[in-house]
Amino acid sequence: MPVLDMSVEELKKYRGVNPRPEDFDNYWDRAVEEMRSVDPKIELVRAQFRAPFAECFHMYYTGVRGARIHAKLILPKEINKPAPAVVMFHGYTDSSRWWNDKLQYAAAGFAVAAMDCRGQGGLSEDVGGVKGTTMNGHIIRGLDGEKDDLLMRHIFLDTAQLAGLMMDMPQIDESRVCATGGSQGGGLTIACAALEPRINRIGLNYPFLSDYKRVWDMDLAIDAYAELRTYFRLFDPLHQREEQCFTRLGYIDVHHLAARIRARTLFGVSMSDTVCPPSTQFAAYNNIGAEKEAMLFWDYGHEDLPGFSDRIYQFFLELLQ
Repeated sequence: MPVLDMSVEELKKYRGVNPRPEDFDNYWDRAVEEMRSVDPKIELVRAQFRAPFAECFHMYYTGVRGARIHAKLILPKEINKPAPAVVMFHGYTDSSRWWNDKLQYAAAGFAVAAMDCRGQGGLSEDVGGVKGTTMNGHIIRGLDGEKDDLLMRHIFLDTAQLAGLMMDMPQIDESRVCATGGSQGGGLTIACAALEPRINRIGLNYPFLSDYKRVWDMDLAIDAYAELRTYFRLFDPLHQREEQCFTRLGYIDVHHLAARIRARTLFGVSMSDTVCPPSTQFAAYNNIGAEKEAMLFWDYGHEDLPGFSDRIYQFFLELLQ
């Protein structure tokens, strides 16, 4: 049995150490109000990709601060009554990738929307507008300056907005919308379900963006979290503002947002993960108060978890019954 982090007994009780800002709930309530005030100006552009049972579109909508956000939208050709839907979120710096790996849901009768995170590997726009470094690192983008300018705040809102826009489509049953993703996509799945509480089910694995201080304390600010170390090296080498910085990061820490989730949850934990340590995953999982199930993959790190995507598929397909 791998021992990387904590004992199983400790993991099942662990709820995170990253500071939670005092105005956390007010911060996100205001953010959601801002999101809802935006005219999304939805545009659908038919894609060149074709499938015999589905219609494929590039979907564009305006998010907070005026950025145009892109998602791949797939609609079953035959929808006789409002259909269930799945929104998908990708890993850090990546994109929504290919059309064909989303067709299994469309074939089953689900509408699908796969979002590109602004400024990462896809077609969504990053409009900038923050003080401090923009060299790289979306976690630390906006860490200096106004707290409402954190880039991850905007990305979190993009996820909830997309889910809401799907719910508003006449072809879709708003009570049967799901969300899924792994790593950053797992963190964004948590954010989406927290900020759009009508989400019915979520399936995710090893969420990124959870319990930053724990990552730091474990000396694992490397790989995807390397920008935390970069920030301190460049802007606070004496760590005089360490508590302030981690408290600011608390606004975009999904283990704090997890308590807002109402969706049924299927959660894959990679117990040998050195990118998103198991304790940071459990910090999010343990704060979810909704019905939930965790599947523990003992010998797996930050990689494909065998059979887990099939398990999510079956979990979501229950909505067709």
